[in-house]
Amino acid sequence: MLMDSKLLSQIKDILGASNFMSSPEDKILYSYDGTPMVSQKPEAIVIPENIEQISDLMRLANQEKFAVIPRGSGTGLSGGAIPVENSIVILMHKWDKILEIDQENLTTWVQPGVKPFDLNNDVADKGLFYPPDPGSQKICTIGGNVAENAGGLRGLKYGVTRDYVMAIEMVLPNGDYFINGGKNVKDVAGYNLRD
Repeated sequence: MLMDSKLLSQIKDILGASNFMSSPEDKILYSYDGTPMVSQKPEAIVIPENIEQISDLMRLANQEKFAVIPRGSGTGLSGGAIPVENSIVILMHKWDKILEIDQENLTTWVQPGVKPFDLNNDVADKGLFYPPDPGSQKICTIGGNVAENAGGLRGLKYGVTRDYVMAIEMVLPNGDYFINGGKNVKDVAGYNLRD
């Protein structure tokens, strides 16, 4: 089922015209990731500027029953960034800031578009180390690594991405958003939504 022009206009109103793409060329560009021979064109592509836009978009998606496919660099090999029928792609690559490096707690707070290679270089300047090292670490994004539980060659010794995620700020399908987890190594209160 294709989205009608009224629904696409609502999406454009939430994100703003400059953050909304739906040309045939854009749909082709974001119809695949690194997975061989699999693709599906989305109905539109959006670039959120803040969490409120994501929340409003998720609320609308839940109400109107369309899928939202998050995408970083699209390097995944398991189809994680490939749209499904009746979906839009939400680009997160511009959310690429390292917000905090907390040396005392050995933690960092990053946006989903940060590249693991850049994160490791930035924390190395402070005597720290980010172990996960997927083969595409110079171009893939932390958000995709979390979604796909990326590893790399150091995974055998140090573990994979989920072993280094202590908290996630997330937007639920109903539009609510919250932070699950924190800087405490022993944090067993509530559901473990991070894994």
